Amino acid sequence: MDVVLAEKYGFCAGVRVADKLVRIAVGKGQSGAILGQVVHNESVEKEMAGLGFPTVHRLEEAREHAGRIVFSAHGVAPSVRAEAEALGLAAIDTTCKFVTDIHREIARSLDDDCFIAVLGQKGHREVIGYTKDLDPSRYEVFYDLDEVVAFPWEAHPRVKVVFQTTLNADRFADHVAEMRRRVADLRIADTICYATKENQDALRALCADPSIDAIVVIGGRHSKNTKELVRIAEESKRTIFVGTAADLREEDFSGMRKVGVTAGASTPDYDVEAVVSRLRAMG
Repeated sequence: MDVVLAEKYGFCAGVRVADKLVRIAVGKGQSGAILGQVVHNESVEKEMAGLGFPTVHRLEEAREHAGRIVFSAHGVAPSVRAEAEALGLAAIDTTCKFVTDIHREIARSLDDDCFIAVLGQKGHREVIGYTKDLDPSRYEVFYDLDEVVAFPWEAHPRVKVVFQTTLNADRFADHVAEMRRRVADLRIADTICYATKENQDALRALCADPSIDAIVVIGGRHSKNTKELVRIAEESKRTIFVGTAADLREEDFSGMRKVGVTAGASTPDYDVEAVVSRLRAMG
């Protein structure tokens, strides 16, 4: 069986930096805890725990882990940083540069009397980081187009639009068009994570190959950008979503001669390599 990797896949620059910063701390003999998964991938989470940085979900829990907390690549609200300081926790900040830029963009826009329209998911950790400390009257989060259509934009003459980095801004083209039609002063922040778009475009190119029988998508079950890759692949190909090589079932590939492989932005290289090796062994 022939296995073809997408031209772009796997770890983005922000995730690589987050992973590296934790490993640097380990190399210095430090241990601690990570507030939520450092990236949305179970393999990485398990590995970090083995290195002395388990995942916790409350800052107080970090006191039991050398009093050190890691802020994940998704970022946190300023109040969370302040709370960590008040608790006497040492912090390792692995926030993605794109996420940091969006936090700054939101602060500048609020000072400029803009209403903030976040295009993304309300429950996503990245979006929670942007909005947790904001006055609810100064922002709204939109995912479905119906939400944009139903919103009373006439009450907000100046609006700044920002995008959740793990989503492709192209998905929200109709959302933005609707806002342009109804908002007098609409401003679009240049906060797009191009790694997400590049992974998706590379997958589309892979799906366009008629000789490919199926697409294997590798990633964490909580990773939004990985789920988006699954959605794109399913539009044209039989799609198999796995976390690691252990999830591969030989019967799923019966009769296949060629498969394509891609991976989410939080998927480590070793998981991709293991999946490719297993697929080739099946052949």
